Amino acid sequence: MSIVSHIVVFVVAWWLLFFMVLPWGVRSLHEVEEEYDEGLEAGAPHNPKLKQKVLITTGLTIIVWGLFWLVNKYELITIS
Repeated sequence: MSIVSHIVVFVVAWWLLFFMVLPWGVRSLHEVEEEYDEGLEAGAPHNPKLKQKVLITTGLTIIVWGLFWLVNKYELITIS
């Protein structure tokens, strides 16, 4: 496979994992029971920790891509 194919697999896997990691540990403004400005949705996340989730997603994606690379390199799965 070409480098472009590996980049595409990495990007697609990153976005899929990001959307899986995104809801981890999220508490809404309503659940925190803090005062919030008028006009904010009560269901909006309180401190979503996006930087941490991006790092977690990147780490998980490297593992997933590494497994993909191993399967591809050693031809563990073939499509005939």
